[in-house]
Amino acid sequence: MGVKLYGLPMSICTTRAMICLHEKQVDFEFLPVNLFAAEHKLPSFLQKNPFGQIPALEDDDLTVFESRAITSYIASKYKDNNTIDLLRHEDIKEATLVKVWCEVESHQYDTVIQQIIYELFVAPIQGKTPDQSIIDTNVEKLGKVLDVYEEKLGCTKYLAGDFYSLADLHHLPCTHYFMKTPYASLIDSRPRVKAWWEDISSRPAFKEVSQNMKFGEN
Repeated sequence: MGVKLYGLPMSICTTRAMICLHEKQVDFEFLPVNLFAAEHKLPSFLQKNPFGQIPALEDDDLTVFESRAITSYIASKYKDNNTIDLLRHEDIKEATLVKVWCEVESHQYDTVIQQIIYELFVAPIQGKTPDQSIIDTNVEKLGKVLDVYEEKLGCTKYLAGDFYSLADLHHLPCTHYFMKTPYASLIDSRPRVKAWWEDISSRPAFKEVSQNMKFGEN
């Protein structure tokens, strides 16, 4: 059967998994799920993810959903395939720091930046007017998070240490869209965060995936 990834090319969570697959040089089949036709709510897809959300990954008899669980699985299964070790398996301290900053991305960064992206990109697609108060509130919150990042990146090149890891990779999809908003200066005005972003977004795996990261296209 091989590896199959179900999702949408513009989806933040789908592309998080795709970037990891490309980093680990895993051959996989991409199977698009049309959210606009509610294919993610069909019984056939609910067997892959009972919550009816993308992405979902099948690897022979194993089915995994939740994008960060997918990246962790990929990084672990293919840790010995002569590509970058995204989880730092050989060093428990480094591996723990990767987990810490993966949690930071999930709970501090993503929850804030996603609301900005939703209001500016998703709401208009749904025929809604962006709520500026929500945008303003979360722009302020994001600035505080980025202040922490700016300080951390003064000590290490990447978030978990002087090595690229899942902690950095998980930031790519959201930040890619955020940099297309009028609020990109939040990153550009912080020299270390800006340098970090330019570094991680220049990786070939991300460049490959980001070509199809365009809202409004299926």
